[in-house]
Amino acid sequence: MRRRVAGRRPPEAGPRPSWWRNAVFYQVYVRSFADSDADGVGDLEGIVSRLGYLELLGVDALWLTPFYRSPMADHGYDVADPRDVDPMFGTLGDFDVLLTEAHKRGIKVTVDVVPNHTSNQHAWFKSAMAAAPGSPERERYVFRDGRGPDGAEPPNNWVSVFGGPAWTQVPDGQWYLHLFAPQQPDLNWADAEVRYDLERTLRFWLERGVDGFRIDVAHGMAKPPALPDMDVSTAGFGGDTVDDPRFDNDGVHEIHQMIRKVLDEHPGTMAVGEIWVNDEERLARYLRPDELHLAFNFRLVLTHFDADAMRTSIERSLAVPRAAGAPATWTLSNHDVWRTASRYGGGPAGVRRARAMALVELALPGAVYLYNGEELGLENVELPPGAMQDPRARTQGPEFSRDAARVPMPWDGDLPPFGFSRNPRTWLPMPAAWADLTVERQLEDDGSTLTLYRRAVELRKSHPAFRVGDELEWYGAPAGCFAFRRGKDGLICALNTSASSIALPPGELLLSSSPLVDGRLPPDATAWLV
Repeated sequence: MRRRVAGRRPPEAGPRPSWWRNAVFYQVYVRSFADSDADGVGDLEGIVSRLGYLELLGVDALWLTPFYRSPMADHGYDVADPRDVDPMFGTLGDFDVLLTEAHKRGIKVTVDVVPNHTSNQHAWFKSAMAAAPGSPERERYVFRDGRGPDGAEPPNNWVSVFGGPAWTQVPDGQWYLHLFAPQQPDLNWADAEVRYDLERTLRFWLERGVDGFRIDVAHGMAKPPALPDMDVSTAGFGGDTVDDPRFDNDGVHEIHQMIRKVLDEHPGTMAVGEIWVNDEERLARYLRPDELHLAFNFRLVLTHFDADAMRTSIERSLAVPRAAGAPATWTLSNHDVWRTASRYGGGPAGVRRARAMALVELALPGAVYLYNGEELGLENVELPPGAMQDPRARTQGPEFSRDAARVPMPWDGDLPPFGFSRNPRTWLPMPAAWADLTVERQLEDDGSTLTLYRRAVELRKSHPAFRVGDELEWYGAPAGCFAFRRGKDGLICALNTSASSIALPPGELLLSSSPLVDGRLPPDATAWLV
């Protein structure tokens, strides 16, 4: 008789409703959320200790970044064992407790999976390095002979997303592919064992009770068999051109169909893909009924603070899920990009604009992903190069480091580490200037960014103006502004990115990101009306 794992979902008579269609997800960057054991690094038990806060914030689900066994060359995205917890973060028992306690509070839990590559410390890669060219062990990865008379040149001209060549030569002369760091060798998805192992990983976490997955590099994995050269001048993360052979290969859809089949065996579970593909037609393919449930839309992340540009991004973004019959998926930030307030100029103006865009995002139909710390109005932190741990800082330079947006959460107190840890030496240093931005301080402040988020999430979940449909009706608006209504009689959202205050559309004010001035919406502000 099989034991019942803590948090496992009981059998159901039929499929659950699609809870994720309009859910507010909260990304927990595990290293930076809460530290329970005073090593300066966040962990699973720390998350459990802050579940009351997440319940108060009103989020529907969590997305946990990788907490699996890893040598941490890329902060856990170099996975050595995808079916175990790294001791840095706790144990499988700690994960079961987290699942149980989150579910008690009505909060779903989704976890990252990293199917494009493994760590170079994974048992498979160690076996591949010990085996001969052409062996089954090497077939799990992308090994090739080099070019040139002596094979001293890489097999093609592909570059790594982190900078430099995407190939590393091994002592016997062959080369292996890594689209990211050399410590992250790409898997060969033409190999049946690779496919089976991902199925095994998905079922392992589903049987423990997880509610879904975020698929890392979901537009990667499949590679064209001939591995043709790329146009290096257009190198990005796959979304800049449809001709980048490193990403968005048609074979990737078979992998997502396999993932969907596994999820369909567990009603009420879902998957969202990290897909940096800007072409609407190609992006919509990932949302076909037998593939992903959600696909991250990064247009808002890539759009500057301008109403016309934002409106265009929103309209183009809605066209993709509408064509596929799936919900939209919105986000303004994550652990890989600058914090929203910093992208919008930093300082008081950047925070005002970030608050305004939070209301725009939460007014839109579909799922929303919030990144931990955005609800506090946190900005990037200027870190000394010696403190940076992101591999991009080493390969591309400190200005490309993502660590500026990964500094730990400030919870309470007047001095670092602000309740994140009992250890003042946190894995990234915390600025003393965050004393006014702690959760404790903002919970007591009626005008704080945290209070704005709490009110917005509560209204989104409870007010009937959000339940009238997914179509947007656009109003005429002054230059530098827009206004839309959800459905026929739903919420009105007005954004002002101009330099002057504007009159609001008719309606009763529900919420505004900045106080009105003589009844008018000031610059860098958003209002909700009904």
